Amino acid sequence: MDVTKIQELLPHRYPFLLVDRILEVQGTQKIIGLKNVTVNEPFFQGHFPGHPIMPGVLIVEAMAQTGGLLLMERVTERENKVVYFMALDAVKFRKPVVPGDQLRMEVEMLQFRGKIARMKGVATVDGQVVTEAEMMACVVDK
Repeated sequence: MDVTKIQELLPHRYPFLLVDRILEVQGTQKIIGLKNVTVNEPFFQGHFPGHPIMPGVLIVEAMAQTGGLLLMERVTERENKVVYFMALDAVKFRKPVVPGDQLRMEVEMLQFRGKIARMKGVATVDGQVVTEAEMMACVVDK
């Protein structure tokens, strides 16, 4: 799935669209996405000058957007729906993410009832875990 298809499913746009490509979707159970982190990202101007590190909350947001795409796989009338995140649990930041890194987000559906989902996300760079979190989200009308 390329960025054009991603933009059909998510309302996010520059500078807040944090998923560049979807590599794999395993039905409604698992999704793998990529974010190419470049020095041109606007957040690097202030986080931190001379020592650029991707903010952890944006890594979690990238996983959340990837999970939102997985959740949209279950939705009919997608053009009239949007995913809202409700909770984050067990968030852990293991290593910093810097310009030049390729962030790989794997999100797995743990539970889906009605319009509410529980998912687990793991973000890696070069096979090393950088961030992990459990997320809860719901599908709502726009």
